[in-house]
Amino acid sequence: MTISFDDFLAVDVRVGRITRAEPFPEARKPALKLWVDFGPEIGEKRSSAQITVHYRPEELIGRQVLAVVNFPPRQIGKVLSEVLVLGVPDAAGEVVLIGPGHEVPLGGRLF
Repeated sequence: MTISFDDFLAVDVRVGRITRAEPFPEARKPALKLWVDFGPEIGEKRSSAQITVHYRPEELIGRQVLAVVNFPPRQIGKVLSEVLVLGVPDAAGEVVLIGPGHEVPLGGRLF
């Protein structure tokens, strides 16, 4: 499937910093609850992520990640997920988070 550049620009992907991470035992599949700060323009948003194979909550604090910030919120169990934190599958299909290779300003947009 081919998309236009305008289609790509419609997806608002920003860099944020994980400020809080907790287990999400109520989720159907193992997951963590995340709070991600995207800076003053967007603020802090919540998400749920199935990343328990590679990450423990305490390791995630301070980590910069990329997330889609313009999807509508989605109720996942007791958590209202406001952003989609991005990752790619490893060889076993487990999610590995995507983030910048260097420290960048919060809220920076992917182009």
